[in-house]
Amino acid sequence: MSVVSGQGRTLRAGLIGLGAMGRNHARVLSNLDGVELVGVADPAGDTTGTVRAPVVATLAELIAMKLDYAVVACPTALHEQVGLELAANGVSALIEKPLAQSVETAQRLVAAFESAGLVAGVGHIERYNPALQNLRSRLEAGELGEVFQVVTRRQGPFPHRIADVGVVMDLATHDIDLTSWVTGREYVSVSARTVSRSGRLHEDMVAAVGQLTDGTMVNHLVNWLSPLKERSTVITGDRGCFIADTLTADLTFYANGAIDTEWEALRAFRGVAEGDMVRFAIPKREPLLVEHERFRDAVEGKDSDIVTLRQGLRTVQVAAAVLQSATDGSTVSVAPGDRTVGDLSTTG
Repeated sequence: MSVVSGQGRTLRAGLIGLGAMGRNHARVLSNLDGVELVGVADPAGDTTGTVRAPVVATLAELIAMKLDYAVVACPTALHEQVGLELAANGVSALIEKPLAQSVETAQRLVAAFESAGLVAGVGHIERYNPALQNLRSRLEAGELGEVFQVVTRRQGPFPHRIADVGVVMDLATHDIDLTSWVTGREYVSVSARTVSRSGRLHEDMVAAVGQLTDGTMVNHLVNWLSPLKERSTVITGDRGCFIADTLTADLTFYANGAIDTEWEALRAFRGVAEGDMVRFAIPKREPLLVEHERFRDAVEGKDSDIVTLRQGLRTVQVAAAVLQSATDGSTVSVAPGDRTVGDLSTTG
């Protein structure tokens, strides 16, 4: 049974989607303080009732349960349809990433929830990974000095749960969002190449190079074709580099050691030297639980760090630029802010 929330009542939550991620959401919602999971609907027609809440046949039936908010964990292609219906009925929503399949669809969702004055967020769960949370705090404190480069690697076997988007929208959106969030900078351009080796309609491997507003270089390697599962973020700067492993939630720092030299020819060369290595001991709470706690607090009207729909839209815009670059072989400039897809211009 849920504990009464800070506002004096228990929030009524619903869940749309009973796939792999949906069942994880159901597990967390069923034990979340201040929240009661009152019902579940699955667009694929799963009415098995294997979660700890009634499973209804339609979204309309779920909305009729007087929800305070809903978690949208159905396929990306259905996010717009489900999200617009929730917004029209005054239901706040936490929508799984990516926010939508296209920039235009994402913009319609932003407009619907903002015009209704509802709390809405996107489930970019990597923001709540302990290693990245700790890394962001250290970057904000200036521990790395000037940031030069962000490199991410996200690879592993093909997830059979995914059928409606490729690796760019499904996996690379994690890296796009976390890179902007950790550095506090936006993308200004991207150049990418994709391949499809699995025989599916969508791409299953992408290599992308980008630039952020402060000139930081970004590299992303993402695929569904590797037997090795890897989730790595490496940020290199003036004082060394941080390596965040989001599979284990470990954060390691490799310092740039200062070594004096009497060799005149090398004195003017700004190089690096191997210094101390530190693996930080950090608390490791489950990212999905933290994400739900933050969203619950936002619904209650408290100050809370959630991924807003506008931030989710921005990530979709950058992902669209990656796909455009891969299609026409160009470097694509990404306009600042939350502009339309028409503001993605091609250079070079």
